[in-house]
Amino acid sequence: MHNLMKKIITLTFVVTVVAIFIAVWWSFFRVTPLPEGLVQANGRIEGDHYTVAGKIGGKIIELKAREGDEVKKGQILVKLDDAQINAKVLQAKQGLVAADALCRAAEVSEQQSKRDKVRLQNLQHKHSVSKQAAERATSAWEVDKDRLAAAHAQCGVSAATLQEVLSLKDDLTIHAPAKGIITTRIVDEGEVVAAGSPLFDIVDLDRLYLKVYVPEKQIGKIRLGLPARIYSDAFPDAPFPAIVRYIASRAEFTPKEVQTPDERVKLVYAVKLYLTENPDHRLTPGLPADAVIQWKEGVEWEKPRW
Repeated sequence: MHNLMKKIITLTFVVTVVAIFIAVWWSFFRVTPLPEGLVQANGRIEGDHYTVAGKIGGKIIELKAREGDEVKKGQILVKLDDAQINAKVLQAKQGLVAADALCRAAEVSEQQSKRDKVRLQNLQHKHSVSKQAAERATSAWEVDKDRLAAAHAQCGVSAATLQEVLSLKDDLTIHAPAKGIITTRIVDEGEVVAAGSPLFDIVDLDRLYLKVYVPEKQIGKIRLGLPARIYSDAFPDAPFPAIVRYIASRAEFTPKEVQTPDERVKLVYAVKLYLTENPDHRLTPGLPADAVIQWKEGVEWEKPRW
């Protein structure tokens, strides 16, 4: 009986200690949810992507940008070998010179035959030349007029050919379609690339967004245009303002890399929070970040709690 009482006292003491420990832990370490009016979520910084590709294929002779480089719209990124196209440009220029000479000769001939036609028609009216001579002059002028039209057409074809090959030459220099940072470079100098094959991937650092996942039970609070604040480990005390610009229409299972306050959450909705500013381009694609969305106006902002 004495031993039984001793065991009961010991067990009671252990239970009491465990209960006290749990109470202390719960008081100091439990994560309290954000106040009503705020929703927190996390994800990774992403951006609008631009794929750089050439209209025509060729060998890369100059590579003027690499991963991590910030580029401006229109900046030269790649130059392709232009030896063959230069030969075509020279040939087209020579063809245009020849066509212009032909046009000038045809114009001189047409003007002369036109003057002859008018002169002989006037002489015929005065009965100084025969009708047949005047008709021959008119026929000669009509032939020269047709030759002039053909010469003008050839000049047009030659000019268009030159314009085409010059355009192809311009396409051998590939420019950045938008400003941003090069996140991926797929080619190297000396490689031969096909027309349309991707060369670079560019992300606009002024159009970044945080893609987060909101639990199904909270998505009804989120609507387009709501303000948000984005927190990064690199700048914990400097939240970046953002706005809800996209809400997925369908739920999906929680991605493995996404953290939620309730790990039992299975269905979530993708939401994109576009940054309204990115000073000094401090945020870049790929950075993990947390966000707080204010769905009730007037609620004081607070940092995320995990």
